[in-house]
Amino acid sequence: MIPIKSPEEIKIMREGGKILARILRKLEKEVKPGVSKEYLDKVASDLVLKYGARCSFKGYEGFPACLCVSLNDEIVHGIPSQVLIKEGDVVSLDLGIIYKGFHTDMAVTVSAGEISPEARRLMRATKKSLKRGIKKARPGVTLGDVGSAIQRHIESQGFSVVRELCGHGVGRDLHEEPEIPNYGKRGEGIELKEGMVLALEPMAAMAGWQIKRAKDGYGYATKDGSLSCHFEATIAITKNGSEVLTK
Repeated sequence: MIPIKSPEEIKIMREGGKILARILRKLEKEVKPGVSKEYLDKVASDLVLKYGARCSFKGYEGFPACLCVSLNDEIVHGIPSQVLIKEGDVVSLDLGIIYKGFHTDMAVTVSAGEISPEARRLMRATKKSLKRGIKKARPGVTLGDVGSAIQRHIESQGFSVVRELCGHGVGRDLHEEPEIPNYGKRGEGIELKEGMVLALEPMAAMAGWQIKRAKDGYGYATKDGSLSCHFEATIAITKNGSEVLTK
């Protein structure tokens, strides 16, 4: 059963979402050549504690850190380590926090120094596809409508949509129903209703969409080694459309 949140619960998640967005904006500024994945995780952990929240990911299904840091062909769930970020790397930061009993989830992809024009175009396309999905999400539309909006934009730019990973509902649990594919057909899937809270998270690849386990044994990477990108926002379905809680 898909949980429906009350206005009071959404208010709490809005507060948590603002904190999460503030933390990620600070983390973005820390991404530069020469810093380690481990350093970024330490900064994230300290900020989460400072804002009176807890890390959603640490300990979840054995994940050992607060922050997911994924580089280049790594799509999601990269484990922070002593690996140093290099000039030209594409860095995806994925963070979830628990605030007053509710999870919010957000991800951004940023560049370390100068990156190729094609890499920047992939980042722009993925970020814009998230905006298209958010704009489409409202009561009465289906998950297929949302997935189709995301897919059509990414593929129109010549990139591929990762199909084996998806978004999800979020609230008292980090991962709630429904699963939210980043592709689909209009009119298919469940109908969105007021009070649903969803984590939309398009993941795109420069070439093929097939995935494999990353070298760290926990995350996922593109099977062909091509560049990937990931953006995520937590949104609430309202009577007027959708509200981004992580802003």
